[in-house]
Amino acid sequence: MRFCAVTLGCKVNQYETQAMTNILTERGHTHAEPGDGCDVCIVNTCAVTAESSRKSRQAVRRAGKLEPGALIAVCGCLSGLESEAVVARLGADVVGGAGDRRGFALEVERVCAARQGERSVAAQKCASGDASDAGGFEELPPGSAAGRTRALLKIQDGCDNFCAYCVIPYIRGRVRSLPAPRAVEQARLLAERGFREIVVTGIEISSYGKDLTDGVSLMEIIRMIGETVTNATTGAATNAAAEARIRLGSLDPGAIDGDFCAGLAATPNLCAHFHISLQSGCDDTLQRMGRRYDTGVVCDAISRLRSGFPDCGVTADLITGFPGETDKEFERTMEFIKSAGFSDMHIFPYSPRPGTRAATMPDQVEKSVRRERARLAAEAAEDMSAAFRRGMIGKTTKVLFERKKDGVSMGHTDNYIEVAVKKSAARNSIHTVQISSFENGIVWAEIV
Repeated sequence: MRFCAVTLGCKVNQYETQAMTNILTERGHTHAEPGDGCDVCIVNTCAVTAESSRKSRQAVRRAGKLEPGALIAVCGCLSGLESEAVVARLGADVVGGAGDRRGFALEVERVCAARQGERSVAAQKCASGDASDAGGFEELPPGSAAGRTRALLKIQDGCDNFCAYCVIPYIRGRVRSLPAPRAVEQARLLAERGFREIVVTGIEISSYGKDLTDGVSLMEIIRMIGETVTNATTGAATNAAAEARIRLGSLDPGAIDGDFCAGLAATPNLCAHFHISLQSGCDDTLQRMGRRYDTGVVCDAISRLRSGFPDCGVTADLITGFPGETDKEFERTMEFIKSAGFSDMHIFPYSPRPGTRAATMPDQVEKSVRRERARLAAEAAEDMSAAFRRGMIGKTTKVLFERKKDGVSMGHTDNYIEVAVKKSAARNSIHTVQISSFENGIVWAEIV
């Protein structure tokens, strides 16, 4: 079987696509690119916003055009939320939810083998179902893809927060964590395979361990992974440049207390980059959203991170135009993000999601206003990003080099700045550089 895979959405989806790819290739099937003449096209969808749902539907339709006659297999959050609609409108042959990726991959294999040359009229309902039916964490092969310099390590799935705007808990189910010994073992395998960065990810990693009985928290598992990765890489390495580093996924501001920061500071090779799930800079808006913190908590979290990790990058998510957001509330948000000085931001205009509390809230904000506020916030974020990068000029830091083109090597610092050097640096190598300039959106550096 010759198959391709298209992924939309978050790093968890990326991880799960990579895992399904590993499962199928280990069973003797051939991974190809869309349009290369495939028997199967897997589309791993996203539904976190209305726009991501639209793009997911578009991707399924595009897959059918790129691979006419191929079996179209759809999984992920959109199909977990609207599986009947996906089958009816998009013509998927195999439909799975947001859980049991191994079962979905094996179902794709089975349906493809059973095909008699004609496209099936009725879609097969994959036994994978939704993650909400799963009793525990589904352990998959480590989420690494051939040719990548960094690997994904999924340690958690599901969410118990049930924020007013979000459908993910209904699709992904309750919090489930990968037991600490298995997380450590997967990290060790990734380090031994030569990956120089491991991204620890999940749907809501700040909730890691709450479903386990061993009492291991997120801070503790990160320290365990950091120590394991350091030992796994330096044991056979000839120099410190071969060590792998650890990067964290999105964090809940309420989890970033003093003990958490102290534990992170003691973690070997932890990247000084922290992404905060902010969503709004106005306390009234946060309360309507159902978030469990206020801006004071966020300020304290950022202060602790910057105290423990000088020059760290602090990035954040932001939703504009949430129901009831007045001009004054948006002004408070703008004042807050500017005072926070984020190094980068992900900004989304609010998208109503059927089935959530926010979808039926009064005082819905006009789409044009939501988009205009997103544009204004993006302008502020761009200014903050430029200021952060200019502030790094003259400083030394380490860069993981990922690619090179026309004599210029590119990579990311541990605080997640993309850097360019006018010198050939081996891909997947880590070098110390000195930042020299910031010109036309590009951070230039010299290898020390």
